[in-house]
Amino acid sequence: MSHAHFMGLALAQAQKASELGEVPVGAVVVRNGEVIAQAHNAPIGLHDPSAHAEVLALRQAAHETGNYRLDDCTLYVTLEPCAMCAGTVLNARLKQVVWGAAEPKTGAAGSVLNLFNEPQLNHQTQVLSGVRAEEASALLQHFFKAQRQHHQAQAVHTRLRDDALRTPDSCFANLPGYPWAPQYISDLPSLQGLRLHYLDEGPADASITWLCLHGNPGWSYLYRKMMPALLQAGHRVVAPDMPGFGKSDKPKKDSAHSFHWHRQVLLELVQALDLQRVNLVVQDWGGLLGLTLPMAAPERYQGLLVMNTTLASGQQALSPGFLAWRQMCADKPLFDVAKLFARGNPQLTEAECAAYNAPFPDAGHRAALRAFPAMVPEFADSEGAEVSRQAQAFWQNDWTGKSLMVIGQQDPVLGEAVMRELHRHIKGCPEPVLLPQAGHFVQEHGHEVAQRALKALSP
Repeated sequence: MSHAHFMGLALAQAQKASELGEVPVGAVVVRNGEVIAQAHNAPIGLHDPSAHAEVLALRQAAHETGNYRLDDCTLYVTLEPCAMCAGTVLNARLKQVVWGAAEPKTGAAGSVLNLFNEPQLNHQTQVLSGVRAEEASALLQHFFKAQRQHHQAQAVHTRLRDDALRTPDSCFANLPGYPWAPQYISDLPSLQGLRLHYLDEGPADASITWLCLHGNPGWSYLYRKMMPALLQAGHRVVAPDMPGFGKSDKPKKDSAHSFHWHRQVLLELVQALDLQRVNLVVQDWGGLLGLTLPMAAPERYQGLLVMNTTLASGQQALSPGFLAWRQMCADKPLFDVAKLFARGNPQLTEAECAAYNAPFPDAGHRAALRAFPAMVPEFADSEGAEVSRQAQAFWQNDWTGKSLMVIGQQDPVLGEAVMRELHRHIKGCPEPVLLPQAGHFVQEHGHEVAQRALKALSP
């Protein structure tokens, strides 16, 4: 019998796991050409974190042979073993492991580490990888896609919390230039049942994922002019609406919003969607928060597109333009968002400007708009200042990816002087691209920005 044949039996076990709602991994143990054990993942069903397919199959094989040592056996498993399973294999003195799909996050047979090739251990097991890998990967991809769709379907109907509001769908009808289907997630721990909206377009395994973060008072609508070019290049685009903005749920109280909470939501979203090969795209609060994300998981990020924003570390005074903006928000908490966009972006149509008002049909929906200006860290001990200083050190000393800075020169709030100061702290960032016609919301010149970003930040 061939390796492909026995891996086929393991794939059948993986399919059984999938049908039971377990991550689809299957394993078989073969001795002298005969299958002596078969098993699939069962941590959920058995309430056992050790119930991986490999461990269960090896337990069966040991019981069948009457010996925990299985030095004349071969283990076939559809996914690269983790450290726990690799340790079990080594303790069983197994002759050989044959595995299918690589596991880039936890694989202990070469992807993250290789316990089977550790000379200090007293036993080395032979390893053969990639057998029927495409079929094993397809099973996993189909399973996780179905899981995401299930969670999204649940999130659409998530009961609204008593302390939050949800903008009616009718407010978002017929928005110009925004054809993408909404995606929702509500099971992030920090959301505590709030529903978060995000766009997720393009292939999940794309060579680049553009994570596009908006600021105040914008939402994912800001990226409608950049997304077509990025998607046409075959890339993936993820654009979330932060809580309180866009189609996401909106806490009623201003005090619900904080720097650390919003940062944690973004960190959990990146992890939940398992974003890889990320080009981070930031502007305004998208930068204040977003620039603090890569240092938490630098392996996920490979590029940075930074537009009018800052890192508020409390080490320098906030710009006069920002202080004027903060005062205006305090004096006029019901300012017209559409008119704000119209003043700074005269090329926008009336309907486009109105789209920025859509998430905020009344004062009750505007808690985030009231809270965010005062949340910008101003002093060394302000909330968010310390993590911003850590981020500044990361970008200055540890960043190894590509960078592109684009500055809207008409911005009175976070203009060229602020951006030049930020530029000083981004290692390897080339001379900024200046857009004389652009204001604070640089994304409204999105086609040009996207083309420059594709050229500068593609592999």
